[in-house]
Amino acid sequence: MTDPCLTPNGGLPRLLAIMARLRDPDAGCPWDIVQDFSTIAPFTIEEAYEVADAIEREAWDELEGELGDLLLQVVYHAQMGAEAGRFDFHSVAERVAQKMIDRHPHIWGDGDRDKSADQQIADWEAAKAKERKGRTLDGVALGLPALLRALKLQNRAARVGFDWPDTEQVLDKIQEEAAELVEARDQLTQAQVEEEMGDLLFVMANLSRHLGVDPEAALRGANTKFVRRFEAIEDALSKTGRTPADSDLTEMDALWTAAKQAETAET
Repeated sequence: MTDPCLTPNGGLPRLLAIMARLRDPDAGCPWDIVQDFSTIAPFTIEEAYEVADAIEREAWDELEGELGDLLLQVVYHAQMGAEAGRFDFHSVAERVAQKMIDRHPHIWGDGDRDKSADQQIADWEAAKAKERKGRTLDGVALGLPALLRALKLQNRAARVGFDWPDTEQVLDKIQEEAAELVEARDQLTQAQVEEEMGDLLFVMANLSRHLGVDPEAALRGANTKFVRRFEAIEDALSKTGRTPADSDLTEMDALWTAAKQAETAET
């Protein structure tokens, strides 16, 4: 009998069989056997970010592999769920399939399809709120990156009217929080400094939301720019046989400005 794990072009059934074999207590991989939901979760998050990274870089030749790695994480969790008698891959797939049907009555029901994308988003959020049947902020995952979670919490609160009407009030709040941070730095404990820094970052996320800016994307862009310009500093110093450790802040700041001006000239 042909081993399904070794069947070429076996698709999803092949992948499911491979995962079951890896987790087999008698014939599986020792590392895979001892894993659980909590130990695999960090890999799941990492793989999702690698998918986002490939898309950000438009590395389409890498995206197929990254999506496969992310799919493997779903298969891994589903296998552990099946072993515990909680759920399996097929029940996971059926659940999300039914959710898509229920949330798209304008496609598989008598809902009106003649609506804007914004209205469809509003309807989607209303459907999710009805499913939650709890507090407004319930269900915003604790495991999300803090910046993304702040944005989702604010979006939830805004849908029930807890929001500033315009950016001016958000900007005023940023000034207030910045002043409180300075006061904490000069007079309070490190724990209070951390708290005030968190308040300032939270309001900055809110400003991003009001400006229609994805703060995660904006920060990723800033990170990329920082790397590019710092590498320009290193390149400039290397021409004289030096590294940043051989330089000082004044020189490196001047080289940073030169790199910035060069980028501006190119655009």
